[in-house]
Amino acid sequence: QVQFVESGGGLVQPGGSLRLSCAASGFTFSSVRMSWYRQAPGKERELVARITSGSGTTNYADSVKGRFTISRDNAKNTVYLRMNRLKPEDTAVYYCNTHPASDYWGQGTQVTVSS
Repeated sequence: QVQFVESGGGLVQPGGSLRLSCAASGFTFSSVRMSWYRQAPGKERELVARITSGSGTTNYADSVKGRFTISRDNAKNTVYLRMNRLKPEDTAVYYCNTHPASDYWGQGTQVTVSS
């Protein structure tokens, strides 16, 4: 059974940092592209960052480029999202999934950026 368990969210002041983690299971993690998505209140879910399975090539949404870094540890079946210089508009529930996204979604982890 495919499963994603996200963690690491919280309340942070503007300009702060967080590191999100996502433990994946139920498929061959090392062979699959992975992504982070987010959904803000009243908005559709959007793609934030993705990483390939082999070379680890990364891509980012323009809104987070230069501030967020996606990485993966295939030995731990885990994908990470390092978020620096956070802004209030980064407030959302963050999810990981494959890329393209599967039909399985975890609970997500809430990130709130507020003073």
